[in-house]
Amino acid sequence: MDFNLRLNFQRIIYQGGREVSKHYIVKKIGDISEERSICGFRKRLITEKDFKEASFTFLSVYEATKHYHKKSTEFYYVLKGKGILELDKEEIKLEPGTLVMINPGTKHRAIGKVEALIIGIPPFDPTDTYEN
Repeated sequence: MDFNLRLNFQRIIYQGGREVSKHYIVKKIGDISEERSICGFRKRLITEKDFKEASFTFLSVYEATKHYHKKSTEFYYVLKGKGILELDKEEIKLEPGTLVMINPGTKHRAIGKVEALIIGIPPFDPTDTYEN
């Protein structure tokens, strides 16, 4: 799939209580390396180093393992494909345009051929992932 995702964030840097510079972050999904995660294959678009309040990850679901987070709330926004999101003992149908908010402590995993944008608040932290 030829998929370009552009994220523009204005970042303001303060020094001694005054604004010293502004700039934008632009990332193209094709330029970001893919890594294996508990959910599938991900590309970490915006990390805590870029933006202290949230992280943005492109996820291709593949053999996901049920897990949960103690601190992070995750938002799954489905871009492509169909599948199921298991949330504790419930199942939610996934299709393009579906948004699901997953609160901390909720055991979850996605099943199917799904591509999604995952937003984590606070930003994704690998030490905040726990398996069943």
